[in-house]
Formats: sequence, C-alpha cells, structure tokens
Amino acid sequence: MKKKEKVQDQKIRLWLLWEVRMLDEAPKPTVALEYTFGRRSKGHNIAKDVGHIWELGGGTWLTKLMDIPLNADNLLHTTLVIMLDLSKPNELWFTLESLLKAAKARIDAVIQEMKSTKPDIKDVLKQKCWHKLGADNPDKSLMDPFLIPLVIVGGKYDMFQEFESEKRKVICKALRFMAHTHGASLQCFSVKQEQLVTRSRALISHHLFGTSASKTLQTDHNKPLLVPAGQDSLQLIGTPPLADGDIGKISARSPVELWKHAYTSYFPQENINNPAIVEDPAKDPHYAEAAIDTLRAQKDEELMRYQALCERRNRETQQGYTTAY
Repeated sequence: MKKKEKVQDQKIRLWLLWEVRMLDEAPKPTVALEYTFGRRSKGHNIAKDVGHIWELGGGTWLTKLMDIPLNADNLLHTTLVIMLDLSKPNELWFTLESLLKAAKARIDAVIQEMKSTKPDIKDVLKQKCWHKLGADNPDKSLMDPFLIPLVIVGGKYDMFQEFESEKRKVICKALRFMAHTHGASLQCFSVKQEQLVTRSRALISHHLFGTSASKTLQTDHNKPLLVPAGQDSLQLIGTPPLADGDIGKISARSPVELWKHAYTSYFPQENINNPAIVEDPAKDPHYAEAAIDTLRAQKDEELMRYQALCERRNRETQQGYTTAY
C-alpha cells in the first residue's frame, strides 16, 4: 500500500528559500511567479506534510501575479513574506510600500469574494491577528495589522553591515516601525552567514509546518535584527529621525506618513516600478531552448525589417510632403 501525503495548503511568497537551497552557487533571479514546495517527514509510515511555496520576482511591477496564490481557497492558510534588499536603501521604502499596498488590495478583494459563504471572514482574520499580537498590546490603537501572517526579511545583510552606523540605525528603526505597526515579524538574512541561514530555515519551517517559532528579540542595529511579531514597541523603536524643529512643520496625517517623510528625506527613493530595468529572462542562457530561440530570432528579424520599412516610408512621406509644399 502506497503512503499517502497529507497536504497542508500553506502558501508563502518566499524568495529567501532559493538562497537557502543554493548556498554553493550564486542565487538565480526569480522569473515572474515560480512554484516549489517543501516536505516534512514525521516518522516511518507516517504521512508527510507538504508546504506550497510561491515566489514572485521581477521587482514591484508584477504584483498582479499575486492573484494566483492569494485566493479564496488558500487565504486562511497563507503567510506573506516580503524580501527587501538592504544594500539598496534608496529603493527599500518604495518596494515595501508598493508590495504591501498590492497585497492588501488583493486580500480585500478575496475577502469580498468569500463573504457570500463566510460573512464573518474579516472578523475571523482580525481575531487571529490580535490573538498572535496580544489583544492588550499597548500600541494597539496605532497598529493596523495585516490580515494574514506577514514576515519582512532584510536580505544581503553582509553588505548592509558595511554601512555607516547612522545609516544602519535609520534603516533598522524604519523597518522595525513598519513591521510592528503591520503586525509583522522582522529578521535579516544573508546567504553568506550560516547563523542567518539557520534562522531562515526555522522561519520557513514555522510558517509551513507549524513548528515552534523563535522568541528571541534582537533590536540592536549593530546586529542582525530578529523581531517576532508583537514583541517590539513604539517606545523601544523611538521617534522618527527628524531634526528637532521639523516634526511640527510636517503635515503628516499618520505615524506612517511621518516615518516615510523621515526615511525618504534621509534616503531619497528611486521608482523601480519599470519593466525596462528588469533583465529579460528570454536572454538568460539557463532557459535556452533551441527550437523556441530560433523562432524567436526569426520573429525579431521580421520585426526589425518591419520597423526599418516603416521608418523608410515615413521619411519618403515627409520628403514628398515637403516637395509638394
């Protein structure tokens, strides 16, 4: 008799898994939306648990693809992990803000779909959030928790730790604020540091298979951040890094806007929501297929000839117009 696998419908956007799996080679960039899975054996002749993992790449311009893994069938068993590049602080806030906005919009749409069969779905999700964060959390009035478990991971920590102390402090405090007010866990990662790889494996195991979560709290900006959801506080995080006379002059409507102003004043943001700056996977030799590549080359040549013909006709038309005039 064949063993049956017990499937846990856990879906997670997890770029860092690829870095964990490929310690001996350079991590390959994700192409659009990729799927993989993890298994956990519980003993001989006992069904394995299976965790489903969706990985979204391509920066912030492919967020519409979140619609595939974030759906009514999986919402109650889904964790969202946002991977940020700590080595690029001038893109960090824009990336985090864009991904949070897109994910929230998708989750709200799914909730609307589910209301016909589960009218109390939003209340159920909120109760789960506050059960994890603590209903008596002292910052409750200033928090707006994500409706599904959220993890923010700061990648390339090995490069980040070479930054000046003040820069690291500003980035860490801003990330702690965003994680805390959204009810998220926060931790750093580097493929080059075994301790951080081990922490990331534990993170994956916890969210996929329900293993024990780390309760260690590390908030020192001189060390890799490790902040479980609900364990930080606005008092510990402190005030935004603004000059003494600036806070009263800023017309911020919320603490998030105040922190955004402080962070973007220190690190002006670059808009990376542009497909033109993303590398074309069709030119990646790892995805080479002779028949398809030959056909693609033919189509490219046809397009170039067509463009040249259009340009020539346009010049002839302009010349004829000038002569007639």
